[in-house]
Amino acid sequence: MKPDLKRYFEEIQEKTKTAYAIAQKAREKGYDPERKVDIPIAKNMAERVIRLVSAVAPQLSQQKVIDKIIARIKELEKEYGILDWRVSLKIAEEIAKEKFCEFDSKLEAAEAGIRTGFAYHTLGTVASPLEGFTGIKVRKRADGKEYWALFFSGPIRSAGGTGASVCVLIADYVRKKLNVQTYDPTEEEIQRIVTEVHDFHNRITNLQYLPSEEEISFLTRHLPVQIDGDPSEKIEVSQYKDIKRTETNKLRNGVCLVIAECLCQKAPKLWKQLSKWGNDFDLSHWSFLEEFVEIQKKAKAKLKGEEKDERKEKTKIAPDFTFMKDIVAGRPILTMPMRFGGFRLRYGRARNSGYSSAAIHPATMSVLKNYIAIGTQLKLERPGKGAVVAACDTIEGPIVRLKDGTVLQLEKIPDKTLKKEIDKILFLGDILVTYGDFLNRSHPLVPVGYCQEWWIQELEKAIVEQFGSVDLFKTSELTGITEPRLKEILSNPFYKQPTVDEAITLSLRLSIPLHPKHTYFWKAITKKEFIEFAQAIKRAKRSKEKIIVQFSENVKEIAEKLCIPHKAPAKQYIVFESAEARTLIALFENIPDSLDQNKLPEDAIEIINSFSKIKIRDKAGTFIGARMGRPEKAKMRKLTGSPHVLFPIGDEGGKLRSFQSAIEKGKVTAEFAVYKCESCNHITVLPKCEICDKPTKQLYYCQKCGLIPFEQCKHGKARPYMLKQIDIKNLITNITKRIDTPLPALVKGVRGTSNKNHIPEHPAKGILRATHNVTVNKDGTIRYDMTQMGITHFTPREIRTPVEKLRELGYLYDVNGKPLERDDQLLEIFPQDIIIPACDASPDEGADKVFFRVSKFIDDLLVKLYNLEPFYNLNSPSDLVGHLVLGLAPHTSAAIVGRIIGFSKTQGYLAHPLFHAAHRRDLDGDESCLILLLDALLNFSRQYLPAHRGGIQDAPLVITATLVPSEVDDMVFDMDCCQRYPLELYYAAQEYKMPWEVKVETVKNRLGKETQYYSYGFTHPVIDINNGIRCSAYKTIPSMEEKLKGQMEIAELISAVDEHTVAELVIEKHFIRDIKGNLRKFSMQQFRCVQCNEKFRRPPLKGICPVCNGRIIFTIAEGSIVKYLEPSLSLAKKYNLSPYLKQSLELLKRRVEDVFGKPKETQLGLRRWFG
Repeated sequence: MKPDLKRYFEEIQEKTKTAYAIAQKAREKGYDPERKVDIPIAKNMAERVIRLVSAVAPQLSQQKVIDKIIARIKELEKEYGILDWRVSLKIAEEIAKEKFCEFDSKLEAAEAGIRTGFAYHTLGTVASPLEGFTGIKVRKRADGKEYWALFFSGPIRSAGGTGASVCVLIADYVRKKLNVQTYDPTEEEIQRIVTEVHDFHNRITNLQYLPSEEEISFLTRHLPVQIDGDPSEKIEVSQYKDIKRTETNKLRNGVCLVIAECLCQKAPKLWKQLSKWGNDFDLSHWSFLEEFVEIQKKAKAKLKGEEKDERKEKTKIAPDFTFMKDIVAGRPILTMPMRFGGFRLRYGRARNSGYSSAAIHPATMSVLKNYIAIGTQLKLERPGKGAVVAACDTIEGPIVRLKDGTVLQLEKIPDKTLKKEIDKILFLGDILVTYGDFLNRSHPLVPVGYCQEWWIQELEKAIVEQFGSVDLFKTSELTGITEPRLKEILSNPFYKQPTVDEAITLSLRLSIPLHPKHTYFWKAITKKEFIEFAQAIKRAKRSKEKIIVQFSENVKEIAEKLCIPHKAPAKQYIVFESAEARTLIALFENIPDSLDQNKLPEDAIEIINSFSKIKIRDKAGTFIGARMGRPEKAKMRKLTGSPHVLFPIGDEGGKLRSFQSAIEKGKVTAEFAVYKCESCNHITVLPKCEICDKPTKQLYYCQKCGLIPFEQCKHGKARPYMLKQIDIKNLITNITKRIDTPLPALVKGVRGTSNKNHIPEHPAKGILRATHNVTVNKDGTIRYDMTQMGITHFTPREIRTPVEKLRELGYLYDVNGKPLERDDQLLEIFPQDIIIPACDASPDEGADKVFFRVSKFIDDLLVKLYNLEPFYNLNSPSDLVGHLVLGLAPHTSAAIVGRIIGFSKTQGYLAHPLFHAAHRRDLDGDESCLILLLDALLNFSRQYLPAHRGGIQDAPLVITATLVPSEVDDMVFDMDCCQRYPLELYYAAQEYKMPWEVKVETVKNRLGKETQYYSYGFTHPVIDINNGIRCSAYKTIPSMEEKLKGQMEIAELISAVDEHTVAELVIEKHFIRDIKGNLRKFSMQQFRCVQCNEKFRRPPLKGICPVCNGRIIFTIAEGSIVKYLEPSLSLAKKYNLSPYLKQSLELLKRRVEDVFGKPKETQLGLRRWFG
């Protein structure tokens, strides 16, 4: 490891230990539920796995046991390989056989073993091993012998389909090793699963994969364990109720997910592994998967119907409309599938893209009415489903037609005057997608349009073939282009492109295709259109710098399809100037005046190449369908009601759940843990007495005995909490005196605690949070949510951090090995460094301001409550640089330490792809969060976490201090890290070869080597990562009316989008479903009191709230039902949609009118929308 990298990791570890020591001192004061920091540090993945599982299996929490298991995992990894499934199986077996420690029962040992094996497979980062797999029940077979029923719940989803399938495999392996019999399903039980999966899909939520009845019944019949789960829905299964060995008639999400999305969907992947080593591991009985995979193939073929030979066209890929099926009103479709003029695919990775992230030109963001910004999610046709958007200014920008007929390409963000003149977007520009994304999805390489990076390699190849090496002197002699100019073109192909004359000369002298800058979209026109255009050029008035063609609608349309920049003054002439004129004159020089259509090839490129000495390649390539997904996000997380503290305020807190309302009433009634002061005998709800500041002892509550000092009572186990009325005024008065802080104008608590023992957070923390205007999360921490974005290189100027400060942080040299002295030098980011958002364009506060206030809160907390020295001592948000944070993704339970090094002007959470992979996330548009390290260590407690299923997801149960590339999500291993793609890639793409048929360096090739952390290359430079639209218009437009208008205006603006299809999809996929769903809910709704928020199934007879005499109102308003009716009718009328859709809307309108009556001035409302 390089010395600077070694120092970097050591510094992070030292700073983490320092924070731990301070937090431990504070915890020992006794103001928190535990007297120790509640988040253990894991040195590696193996320890992370054990620490995670020990949350529910305390026998594994002893350090001796942890060390033994870690050592054994390391041995197994040497034998089978890191993250091999067999490691999971063996470690699960050994824990289940109690080789490392003893358990209370064999079943408990088996559950602990399965959870550990499952946690290993999921990298010890998600909560699925704790909450997704909920346990085992032993049941009787028909012959009286015992078998296992595995219980699963909704959080199993976070493990992914493969992960959950492996969990079933691990459980069966342990079952076999413990000599438990296999499951013997009855026909009723099989049919129950079939019915339940289809009921869940049709009545609850769409499953990602819905297996056929044959698939489900075959799988259930052959599974050696029963898949079961607790009821999750109120709805009962439609058939096969009251089955003896199935405990509930209600739908179970865990069962449906494991059967459909896991075992059925991932069966081919399971069989691929088991077919290699299954017999060696006593899993030969899983050979039924081979037959299942064949059944699945037949079922899929039957569903799709017989594939016609016509579908197997030369293209080898067909338009895929999947990305459009979940369209949302207000979020525009940008390109129809494979439609010319949309996003042109370009292979490459910029320093701010890759790992599912794609890049587009900043000007493209601007012409799309600012709807797409840096960090916005795109739903894509291929290679994956989604991508977060980054900006790259070295790829092709959009080509637009102005209102005066001028066609031009935008190379920078247009000013407001030019934007207003845009009449049509003829070409959206490039979308930069990495080779690695195609490799990871096993998607065939598809042809790309001719581009600079392809041309430059063909130029080098031609020079080498002619002179034996890249001999610039001989090339200069041959072409007449000076050596310095040739060197400039070769070394900097993105910024120093050849002029048209140079491009023509190089093409003629070296027999290479014409440079892509001077190549047009010849594939976009037909043979007939080419002949018409050629004849127009031949008849035109021509000079070396200008071609003037007599105006014709046909010729103008062809020129627009070709995307040739031109002018159309007063619709009298079509004028091609300078570079365009020279290119067309050179290309058409040898084309005869009259062309016989019957003797010409069909392809316009072939026609040109057959006549012209200058050869051209296809510039179009493949266009990728796209629509807007989620807008970018960067904001402080707030729970419902935005509480400042996890302290119950009961009904006395009023609508705002405020301490002030409760103090006015003088009391709070809620469920509390109860304590008795050992010094003054005061009964309190806090672990340290608020009167004398001495330790307290917890009491327990027995319904017969009352408060008792022990958990065990003669009447049974006592509860650690009780419903208690407390004097809130005295409590808060004592606390404000203790911390010497006046009560802020508004301090908000929670209605009631949701944790198992009803332990509240100390109110002092809420008072201080309110003072600094920050809110609490469910676990006691303060979170900031952001869209995840990748970055491997940056400049000091981009992140607004002084060069001197970066040198202090270890950035001593730039990527070229030169000492860091200027703010425009390019630096490679360290793997655990992050750049946080400080976006002025966003309506939400930047992370810099929020974390600055959090640091002030932490310092006040240390000084005023814990009586310790302040830690942060920041004077401004810029002082956050160098401080540590925890990164934590939704549905995961393992956080990773990161270091702030600067602030971007975007709303992205910018970090190394490896750092995001450590979250078990790719960059497809999802969000993650950051927590200041000391905030988490001081304030997090597992005892605050909700007791319901899924409560421990999204909580930092364990911390990883050092990032190890081999222990992160293996998806990142496919990310390419070379400086340019080989020429073979472009040729392979022409033949639709699979990605692995081309050798490109990926992260996987570097694992275990020094370069796994550094020397990551990128293929496309970016001038400034902040250059682009920084806040989506979707976030700032206030009403759905305006958003929808913007969506339809964009559809009309883009030539690659059919606005009629968009209107139809918006109505069918969003509006109609919404109206029908809300109308149905309206008739089933509850009612609530405006004052105390009490809910009722039906209105009380006296018409007012029986609790507080408040007014009773609907929970579902009329407006929520009719809000989309007018726009739907207006869209259908304006775009003249199908009679069927119009009639469906008319019937729906009548249904609404039957419930609410006929509205007044309906036509005025329609005109307000799209009249």
